[in-house]
Amino acid sequence: MAGRQKVQGFARGERVAEQIRRDLVDLLRQVKDPRLAQLLPLVTITDIELSADYTHAKVFYTSLAVPERGPEIAKGLAHAAGFLRRELGRRLHIHHIPELHFVFDASVERGTRLSNLIDAAVRSDHVLEKPDGE
Repeated sequence: MAGRQKVQGFARGERVAEQIRRDLVDLLRQVKDPRLAQLLPLVTITDIELSADYTHAKVFYTSLAVPERGPEIAKGLAHAAGFLRRELGRRLHIHHIPELHFVFDASVERGTRLSNLIDAAVRSDHVLEKPDGE
């Protein structure tokens, strides 16, 4: 039975993390901070990593904004964390509303860069494979 409870606990944590992600996506639209008003439509929540006791949540995000705006986005999200946590408390029915820690997720940028490199390599292979007569 202990193994079954462990599996259920893991599944519940995943469900809570997914609910937090969905709620944060919705709540980010309600943030009225002028520093973020233009930038939030470009922010995407990619993942939530929730501590076992639900006291802390790493909120991974990415942005389509120019990289120079990254520090401004990070500062704005950190500033909005209190509002977001309070609003999560109204939506979630759990004992502890986690403290939100926003972390930039560079994996999307790395994936795009790698994809571009692969595309360039494929194009250069096609150029090298063409016979001289064409």
